[in-house]
Amino acid sequence: MSKNIEDIVYSEVAKQPIPFEIISMENLYKRFENHSVDLFSSHRIQFNALIIITEGNSTHDVDFKEYILSPGVLIPLVKGQVHFFKKELLVKGYIISFNEPFITEHISEKNLFHFLHLYHTSNLLIGEENIALLFPFIALLEQVQSSTNNNLKSDFVKTIFLSLLIQIKRLTIYQHEIFESRRFKDFIHFKLLVSQYYQESHNAKDYANRLAISYKYLNDICKEVTNKTAKAFIDSWLLLEIKRNISEKKYTTQEIGFKMGFPEPSNFIRFFKKHTGTTPNKFIKRYN
Repeated sequence: MSKNIEDIVYSEVAKQPIPFEIISMENLYKRFENHSVDLFSSHRIQFNALIIITEGNSTHDVDFKEYILSPGVLIPLVKGQVHFFKKELLVKGYIISFNEPFITEHISEKNLFHFLHLYHTSNLLIGEENIALLFPFIALLEQVQSSTNNNLKSDFVKTIFLSLLIQIKRLTIYQHEIFESRRFKDFIHFKLLVSQYYQESHNAKDYANRLAISYKYLNDICKEVTNKTAKAFIDSWLLLEIKRNISEKKYTTQEIGFKMGFPEPSNFIRFFKKHTGTTPNKFIKRYN
């Protein structure tokens, strides 16, 4: 990268009266042809998004992994992730951008479960043959978005989008494990606590205590959802966030280590090398 990773907030990307927008890939590229925001360099988004591919083939980089784009592929993006678009537009499809609370506040537990379940998944595949089944929801979202009638617009958009997510989940039902609702919600709560308290503790037992559950139960649900122990999940989360921070080029190695809950720089470097086989400084040189 030739410059620091930029934080991109919703208002810089979308210009809608409500924090939700659907736009075609083609129009997104046109919007940012001469824009101060560079979609084609790595940037950390501060909102959620959903990429839906309907035609063509390409790749998309999210959190240091490259995903294949082809018809029927969908990529959910969550706040805090680092990604970038390819400069050459080789695919057609849609980008839906929204602030998560707009969707998740004041919805039923069942719909919240569907949302969290899909947004825990890095990429989704519905198959090219099923793309047409999404078009009625996409067309309705576009119609409501362009309407000047703002009466109950937020509620209507939220309802249509949640219906779209449920349709996507129906079409990917055999691709993913279906978790028991209570256990999955406990895992999501654990994941949220890690993002809040990682500076204080990297110990899985501390998080079990915060959740008022047993350490064994926490391990069980982590293995069920991620195929990792609770400790391994914490380590993988820390490693990803460290890579994001390194790539931002805003902090020194020592500052990142302290920020991630490693008071001693040597412990931070040892942790990073254990999981990557290289040092933070060598990682950024290789990434460049």
